[in-house]
Amino acid sequence: MNSFLKSCTALTVALAFSGQAIAQVKELGKGEGEVNIVAWPGYIERGETDKGYDWVTAFEKESGCKVNVKTANTSDEMVSLMNEGGFDLVTASGDASLRLVAGKRVQPINTDLIPSWKAVDDRLKDAPWFTVDKVHYGVPYQWGPNILMYNTEVFKEAPKSWNVVFEEMKLPDGKSNKGRVQAYDGPIHIADAANYLMFHKPELGIKDPYELNEDQYKAALDLLRVQRTLVGRYWHDAAIQVDDFQNEGVVASGSWPYQVNTLIAAKKPVASTVPEEGVTGWADTTMMEADAAHPNCAYMWLEHSLSPKVQGDVSAWFGSLPVVPAACKGNELLGEEGCKTNGYDNFDKIKFWKTPVSKCVTQNNQCVPYYRWVSDYIGVIGGR
Repeated sequence: MNSFLKSCTALTVALAFSGQAIAQVKELGKGEGEVNIVAWPGYIERGETDKGYDWVTAFEKESGCKVNVKTANTSDEMVSLMNEGGFDLVTASGDASLRLVAGKRVQPINTDLIPSWKAVDDRLKDAPWFTVDKVHYGVPYQWGPNILMYNTEVFKEAPKSWNVVFEEMKLPDGKSNKGRVQAYDGPIHIADAANYLMFHKPELGIKDPYELNEDQYKAALDLLRVQRTLVGRYWHDAAIQVDDFQNEGVVASGSWPYQVNTLIAAKKPVASTVPEEGVTGWADTTMMEADAAHPNCAYMWLEHSLSPKVQGDVSAWFGSLPVVPAACKGNELLGEEGCKTNGYDNFDKIKFWKTPVSKCVTQNNQCVPYYRWVSDYIGVIGGR
């Protein structure tokens, strides 16, 4: 926890990056034999869950680099693991990436050493969550929305609003939602509450769910305290949420497409929707540790990760979107309509995760910084 809080402090003080950083790796050499990656569950598959989904085995054979994966269930966990060291790469979301840059835990990437960089979606190449002073601190990997997952036996029609997880009510089956809904166990969930308030209470003046002044922030926390009385369990482990929907009577929750796909594949009565208030979302970046022990294998993986085949396969498995547009066509697993189904055209409708900082554009540099989000959300979950 100490290392994590240090990274929050570093971001609060630092996002004043001094000087322009330079990529450490100038040319590639022989692979070191392995690469150690921190990744979201489902992001790096070697066919162990489903033989049809394997983008690791061929890489290992061609590169001679064994891929070792440590899964993490939240961005805060990823930051803590990277602070501990011992990893080469991390698939960081936007609420972690700038913390890693500010804490000097990741290094600039030499895109000249990644031939497939030119194929990356132009909307993502210079995204602010991993690009600082025109320096790229990673390579885009996947992106997607935080959708509302629901039980189709309870909801014969898709819920129109996030109110089913924020306000006590009777659901279409005549029973209360109390104890039957979930919420994400991470401080960034405060942004989901803020996004809900942006739509329903415009008088608060929220322009960006990650940029909240004191009054807006208080309103979001108050809403989350109401939600606390409804939540049966806060989730951060995707596998546990899948089990909760199958066996514990959970009928609605914010979720990722990965859980939805897993449950549908198991023929369970679930579906997902984007409610009228819109959604938050994530655009993940593969970043290299500042002192990576296996930089050549790491660069080989970065190139491999951008191949249309890998991008399409990951998207098909996780329910996410590829960062290489060419992956949307000709992928057997994703299918010709896969990108459209997963929401490729919704890019501009997603409010992508980013780390809250005090100096913010929309609230005259009077925003509540992330370290407060961390401590206060712990309080909300604890009933305070």
